[in-house]
Amino acid sequence: MCPACRQPVAQCVCGQRSAVPAGDGVVRVSRETKGRGGKAVTLVKGLALDAAGLTALGKQLKAACGTGGTVKDGVIEIQGDHIDRIMAALKAQGHMVKRAGG
Repeated sequence: MCPACRQPVAQCVCGQRSAVPAGDGVVRVSRETKGRGGKAVTLVKGLALDAAGLTALGKQLKAACGTGGTVKDGVIEIQGDHIDRIMAALKAQGHMVKRAGG
C-alpha cells in the first residue's frame, strides 16, 4: 500500500513510491514473545529490500526452518525460535547479520 494515497502500489495515484528503507547494512535477528500468547517468533529486521524482495526472502527462510511466517511493515516474522538457522541462511546469502536482544 502507498502510505500517501492509501492505494495499492500498482494503482498509486500520487506518484510516490515506497522507497527501500536506508539502514546501516546490518540485518538484526531477534526473538520475541510479547503480545503473542507466550509463543516465540523470530524477527528479521534491517533488510534493505523492497516489498517483493522481502516476500521472496521470507518464503526462503520459512522453507529453511520448516515453519510458517509473514512479512509485516518491512519485518520478516518466522514462527518459532529459529535464530541460529536464520542467521546461517542469511550469512550464506552474503548479509552481515547480528543477533539482537537477549
